[in-house]
Amino acid sequence: MSPGLRRYLYFTAATTGAAIMIVEILGAKMLSPYVGTSHFVWTAQIAVTLVALACGYYAGGKLADRSQRLASLYWAILGAAAYLAVTVLACEPVAYWCLKFKLATGSLLASMFLFFVPLALLAMTGPFLVRVITSSVAGVGGNVGRLTAIGTLGSFLGTLLIGYVMVPLLPNSILMYITAAVLTLICLGYFGLFHRQGVVPVAAPLLAFVAVAMLATRAERRDYTWIKELYSGNSHFGRIQVFDRADGTVRFYSNDNLIQNTYDPVMKKSVSAFSYMLAGLARAYTTNIQDVLCIGLGVGIVPMDFAEQGARVDVVEINPAIVPVAEEYFDLKPERLNIFIDDGRHFLNECEGAQYDVVVLDAFLGDSSPSHLMTREAFESIRRVLRPGGTLVINAFCQIDRGRDFFAASLAKTLRQVFPGVRLHNGGGQIYFAATDREDPAFVRQPDVSDVHPAVRWDVASAYAGIVDTMPERGMVLTDDYNPVEFYDAANRENIRRRLALSARDY
Repeated sequence: MSPGLRRYLYFTAATTGAAIMIVEILGAKMLSPYVGTSHFVWTAQIAVTLVALACGYYAGGKLADRSQRLASLYWAILGAAAYLAVTVLACEPVAYWCLKFKLATGSLLASMFLFFVPLALLAMTGPFLVRVITSSVAGVGGNVGRLTAIGTLGSFLGTLLIGYVMVPLLPNSILMYITAAVLTLICLGYFGLFHRQGVVPVAAPLLAFVAVAMLATRAERRDYTWIKELYSGNSHFGRIQVFDRADGTVRFYSNDNLIQNTYDPVMKKSVSAFSYMLAGLARAYTTNIQDVLCIGLGVGIVPMDFAEQGARVDVVEINPAIVPVAEEYFDLKPERLNIFIDDGRHFLNECEGAQYDVVVLDAFLGDSSPSHLMTREAFESIRRVLRPGGTLVINAFCQIDRGRDFFAASLAKTLRQVFPGVRLHNGGGQIYFAATDREDPAFVRQPDVSDVHPAVRWDVASAYAGIVDTMPERGMVLTDDYNPVEFYDAANRENIRRRLALSARDY
């Protein structure tokens, strides 16, 4: 074996290692608009990856024992590249079909159909190259160690590249095409430089690959029926889109196919009831509001509400891609807020001496709040930064019906471990929690709905009046050490995700 070919095989091992990790991470992001990002989804993606690797290792070793023809390996890599291009076209129909099943089953099936085959084909590289490079038994250990180290280093670099660099820059579909194209170039390099028949054998598959990519790209362009897309961009935390209704009366902010907020660009008011409830409940339960902390920017409607009333507002937002979108399309004025790009829990742990009259917790990742912000320890951190008489207001997707109220009951029970007074307001599919240091958390002033958008004025008034409670025995105290909400509340979140994802098809 020539030194040039040996180096090229090492390069192949590093590239396929990087591709495996890119496919694992990118695959989960491609599915997230349909099945979410819960631990069920990541468990499915990791499980499919591990099974695919095991099968690929076995198949690669068996193939190498039969024949050490390197062309066989590169045909397998080319097959993986072609399959990855097809996944872009197949992702949406497969994901919607899998919504028929329970979340755990559906996400597992979607990952299996879309990513098992290319991952298994790529995993064949390691054992095959060990057999090809090894010329004597004495060198087996060194070759195994060297190739494993190179492949793992490639995986490390692929993880950093996709996780920290590429995702915010390009759509998921383009990133998958790039991955497929790089693998194709690896194969072309081998056939052009080291195979005696040259690139002729791969000419037809290459043309087919280009045709599939072009077809998939055309399929990606959606023609919406009753809305107009104003903006679409990728981010570390999902695909961000802004739509206008055809008549221009309502603007929608969507994250991974889920409508997160609505806005009337003419009246410059929110058309979502929760935007009014968060600021309104804070004023109803708090005597004096001078300093406010909002954990979660959304599109800035709630923080701007407080700022326009003269409060000093700190905002913690984990996704930096939201700020310019909110400024351009939802009248956010960042100069009037103190915006920190940070995780809410990290900010709470690090802020020294800061004191607030109100903390608004409105952090959502898709269809649910991050669980680490909903524990006893998190609420203790929040109470530490609240002044006496201050109020914590939480917006959460909860159900209070018997048998579906684990999350609501647990959240109320956990809050009451930290705050003497807790009240729940039923917003019809959303529950608003108000927690204070007063044992009797009565309104200190009556809510005013005169400034609420007419489309949701009745909903807001009903939520103010709809004071409810839960049965403590149906929930548990949530802690950093034990917080099984994603498991016990899976059915509710699955229904929300399915309903919103399916409604996205009607745009």
